Amino acid sequence: MKCSRCNREISESEAYVHKGKVYCEDCLMDIGLSTSECDPWSSYVDTRTLERELKGKVELTDTEKKIYEFIKSKGKVTRQDVMKKFSLSDEGLKAQLITLMHSEMVKERSEAGKQYLTTIPVSQ
Repeated sequence: MKCSRCNREISESEAYVHKGKVYCEDCLMDIGLSTSECDPWSSYVDTRTLERELKGKVELTDTEKKIYEFIKSKGKVTRQDVMKKFSLSDEGLKAQLITLMHSEMVKERSEAGKQYLTTIPVSQ
């Protein structure tokens, strides 16, 4: 596959999807997004960027929407639950969670020593 910005050939494990476009890590950084789903500074920057660009409306891919709805319907799920349900690798799941976490729709919390993904209520 190719990066939609620089046209460099990249493998699936090197690909990041943002707003339905595939990017390499370098181009993702160039447009101001982080590859880490749990980076508070990146979440802050991304949230402010989304507010400016979309006036608070986050554009999700179909897969991101399905993952969000799955987590919301269950209340809390493990990463393994999501990977199994959507046939994702660990890297694939991380790529999907970046937008959901940076847009403050999903967070990860610890409960009884186990990590769970949960949705964050959206303020109106």
